Amino acid sequence: MTDSLPPQSQALLRTSYPAEFVPGAHAAVSACLRIQPQEKVTLITDRETVPIAAAIAEELEKNGCRWNVFVLEELAPRPLKGMPSAVLEDMESSDVSIFAVQVQSNELRSRMQMTEIVNRRHMRHAHMVNITPQIMCEGMRADFQLVDRLSQKIIEKVRSASYIRATTAAGTDIRAEMNPEYKWLKTSGIISREKWGNLPGGEIFTTPGEVNGSFVVDGVVGDYLCFRYGLLEATPLTIEIKGNRIVDCHSANQQLRDDFWAYTHTDENSDRVGEFAIGTNIGVKQMIGNILQDEKFPGIHIAFGNPYGEHTGAQWTSTTHIDVVGLRFNIWVEEEQIMRDGQFLIEA
Repeated sequence: MTDSLPPQSQALLRTSYPAEFVPGAHAAVSACLRIQPQEKVTLITDRETVPIAAAIAEELEKNGCRWNVFVLEELAPRPLKGMPSAVLEDMESSDVSIFAVQVQSNELRSRMQMTEIVNRRHMRHAHMVNITPQIMCEGMRADFQLVDRLSQKIIEKVRSASYIRATTAAGTDIRAEMNPEYKWLKTSGIISREKWGNLPGGEIFTTPGEVNGSFVVDGVVGDYLCFRYGLLEATPLTIEIKGNRIVDCHSANQQLRDDFWAYTHTDENSDRVGEFAIGTNIGVKQMIGNILQDEKFPGIHIAFGNPYGEHTGAQWTSTTHIDVVGLRFNIWVEEEQIMRDGQFLIEA
């Protein structure tokens, strides 16, 4: 069957990769995406991530499904101004897509072009942005059925809540009023046609009605700033939020503060809280300085900018989206405490 594959697919299958990638690749194909032999898959990668894509491709080939691979640098210069047309055209006839790429600055538009097709066609899509060997050997080895059960228990509690409050010893103290018109979503790693998900999975999220208070980012910030600044416990960023908007932020690292402020003032809604989320991947034991895994760390993260309104129901939008993650939360769903010092008080 390999000889009948396109040349780029044959080349990927000849690429070597560490045996430690196999459990994570198998989880992605079989447990998370549940790909069937009769389905077609679009696999999108780049040169840096080719070994991880090769492990995934091997699982796709074992599965017996049809699949095509695209290496972005072979199609267009980076950073991408838009997703290459060959990728978008292939997605139009696929059931599943997998995006395993190291993103570069100002490439959000290309990813939004891709997810527009995913949303319109109700594809199962695995978003493995900035996936690394470490994540393949940690977060991708989680028991996603267990994560899904925990996520389901928590989402059942928050869906009827009027507010959620969260504090940390580092100084976070926020209150998020919920909007009953906005939908909560579960992206536990078990990906459905209803909502594409990041891998590794493990979170529930919504667009909040209104957030007020202080949020201390002693974990990580998202997008390309994550790799620029890494773990922030030694130099946290404190964000003051009023009426769902950033009104001030400060850090001992002035460059971090300035870069974050510039990012969150790109357009009229870049400073607006678009996402309120609870990380539920109990297989993740520590922050590693990579937002793809770190936002799944048990606790609270919020994001400023694009609210993913096509899923939550929010009627506004933004060209940007940046997550911020803290450590060791206490969380109350109205008066019920569900987390104490970073540990869930709910059994999976």
